[in-house]
Amino acid sequence: MKRPVTSLAVNLALALAAAVTLAPLAWMVSASLMRPGEASTYPPPMVPRSATLENYRTLFAEHGLLRQVANSLFVSLLATGLSLTFNLSAGYAFAKLRFAGRERAFRLMLGALVVPAQVTMMPLFLMLKHMGLVNTYAGALVPWLASVFGIYLVRQYALTIPDEMLEAARIDGAGELRIFTEVVLPLLKPVVVTLAVLTFMGAWNDFMWPLIVLTEQRVQTLPVALAALSREHVQDAELMMAGAVVTVLPVLLLFLGLQRYYMQGLLVGSVKG
Repeated sequence: MKRPVTSLAVNLALALAAAVTLAPLAWMVSASLMRPGEASTYPPPMVPRSATLENYRTLFAEHGLLRQVANSLFVSLLATGLSLTFNLSAGYAFAKLRFAGRERAFRLMLGALVVPAQVTMMPLFLMLKHMGLVNTYAGALVPWLASVFGIYLVRQYALTIPDEMLEAARIDGAGELRIFTEVVLPLLKPVVVTLAVLTFMGAWNDFMWPLIVLTEQRVQTLPVALAALSREHVQDAELMMAGAVVTVLPVLLLFLGLQRYYMQGLLVGSVKG
């Protein structure tokens, strides 16, 4: 009798925690469907009196936010592809390839984890300015080319691959590139999905770096454009909630769709080594 009661209490506590966590998200969606001024009344309504998509039409038709959505999507997809290319190859090399100074280089790289990203933004901006990459998509992509965490995550997962499997492929005459693409990558599927989700979400939601390096409206990403719009429409809570929904929805759907692989990659990659 004690176990069912305990299980019920745990489930109720989890349900309550989930409700508290999801309440702001639900109200954000609800407020985005309200008419102007409705969300600012006291007490604020939980559901719109008459749902409307006028706020979304205003965002895209009057403020031209579609260009910034396309910019964010382009930068995020390209950042994900480049990050996977560099992080997967580097992580595999640190895990399975033998070369001089491998362990020393890996420990030195891990030391960079203690350096805040904000510290490197100004030197990086000055470098890109001299290279003529300010106000370009290439400049926005540079910080996503590789990450210490991504390389570490791939290395820890790749260490679980048996060396005998790779040696058998070499004996069969496969080159290193073929081994990596046809043997290693299929085994790295969970960590590939994990890294892809983390990179896409990070690039899509990134505000600070695009704000620094992308000053022209034509190349701005969605978070920067919404921040600029909020200064002009600080009282339009419904319009800002619609913008927040547009920002959150893609990454939320991506996370929910790939949640199983994402969790598997995080758990296995973090405990094996």
